[in-house]
Amino acid sequence: MNISYYPAQSRGGADYDWLKTNYSFSFAYYMNPRRMGFGPLRVLNDDWIAANSGFPPHSHANMEIITIPFSGTLSHKDSSGGEGTVAAGEVQLMSAGTGITHSEYNTSLDTPVTLFQIWVEPNQMNVAPRYEEKDFEFSKVNNTIKPFITPTGENDTFQIYQDAYFSWAHISSKQNLEYSLHTESHGLFTIVIDGQGSIDHQTLYPRDALEIRHSSSALLQSNTSMRVLLIEVPIQG
Repeated sequence: MNISYYPAQSRGGADYDWLKTNYSFSFAYYMNPRRMGFGPLRVLNDDWIAANSGFPPHSHANMEIITIPFSGTLSHKDSSGGEGTVAAGEVQLMSAGTGITHSEYNTSLDTPVTLFQIWVEPNQMNVAPRYEEKDFEFSKVNNTIKPFITPTGENDTFQIYQDAYFSWAHISSKQNLEYSLHTESHGLFTIVIDGQGSIDHQTLYPRDALEIRHSSSALLQSNTSMRVLLIEVPIQG
């Protein structure tokens, strides 16, 4: 087993007034050659978007883009015809494929939006662009690990163009959960959303992250109620 620990304060960051963000990996003006991604996981941005503001139309290609809000509501519109809103408990998945232009706005006049935006490199290039959103009812997840993105879309999950698995864990205080990887050729990226505990005996606080390689499982232990995002992806080395 190989474990790399990344405390929240080690992330890059930027403050654009309307957007405050922290970067787990190199992005935009933040460049860290030691933090270029984890396998095909290339971006994990922790965003705060002010009321009545957002991202104007911009384009992507050949990238799987996942948005996970924690508060507020984000409105989406894209060139594939995808249009909708996504709020806490819901997840938005967009395959950029051959190319897509989209905008994302916080249309509220007084409530900011907080979210993770995550980019994963696909294993199939130039697919038809698509947009999906779904309420996974994360607030009802209790002392279990809930998969919500898989390579096949089985069991009412989103299907992603990559051999990747996204899961949401909620652990009550003083409880344990074990995550089993699908194969030892995969690695596991974990980030604590809130609460405090440990993963494989590494103490973690909100927004601390852990990368686990060459292991078949990971042990999650809580000291307080704790929510964790787990992303399992293929890795090399």
